[in-house]
Amino acid sequence: MANYKDYGYSNNEATHAHGYITKPILGLLNRQKNKAILDLGCGNGALVNVLLEKGFNAYGTDASETGIEIASKTNPNRFAVQDLSSDHLPAPLKGIHFDTIISTEVIEHLYDPRKFITFCKNVLDKNGGGEIILSTPYHGYLKNLTLALAGQWDKHANPLWDGGHIKLWSRKTLTLALEEQGFNITDFIGCGRFPFLWKSMVIKARI
Repeated sequence: MANYKDYGYSNNEATHAHGYITKPILGLLNRQKNKAILDLGCGNGALVNVLLEKGFNAYGTDASETGIEIASKTNPNRFAVQDLSSDHLPAPLKGIHFDTIISTEVIEHLYDPRKFITFCKNVLDKNGGGEIILSTPYHGYLKNLTLALAGQWDKHANPLWDGGHIKLWSRKTLTLALEEQGFNITDFIGCGRFPFLWKSMVIKARI
C-alpha cells in the first residue's frame, strides 16, 4: 500500500455519493438471495451499517486503518483492513462464504482495475458464484462534452488531487471489464442528476 492516500475519515457519516447510490443499490438486493455481502473499499462503514440495519449480513474491508477503526465502533467484528491490490481476504473474513460483493466509488481510484475484478471473481467462484455491484462516477459522450464546454474538465478530472480518480469509466468500458472476467451484466442504473449527465452509475453482474 505504498501509494495509498488515506481518505481522512473523521466520523461514520455517509459521503455525498451515498445520497444518490444507496437507494438504487438497496433496490438490487434481496435478503434471501444475497446472504453474505462483502463491501470492498467500505471506507468508514457507512453503507455496511445501512445494510445491517436493513437486515442484511454484511461485512466491509478498506485500506484506511482510520476508516476501519471508525466503522468498527458502530458494528464490531464486521470490518477489517485490506490492501485492495491484494489477492487475499483479511484473515478474519476468510471463512465467510460471500455470495455478493459491493464496491462503491472505488474502481476509479485503482491502478489495476482488472486485477481487482479478478479478485472479486475468485472470491465469488470459491463460494459457487454470485453477484457483484459496482458504482463509479459516470462518463459518457454527452457528459464529457458538457464538462468540456462548461470549462469544468480540469476541476472534474483534477490531476492535482492526490489519491483521486485515475480511471474514468463509461457504461461500455466497465461492462467490457466485467465481461472479460466472465461476468454477465444484469442491471444498469444511472444515479444523480439528469439522464446521461448522471453523477454515478451502478452496474450489477453475475458469475
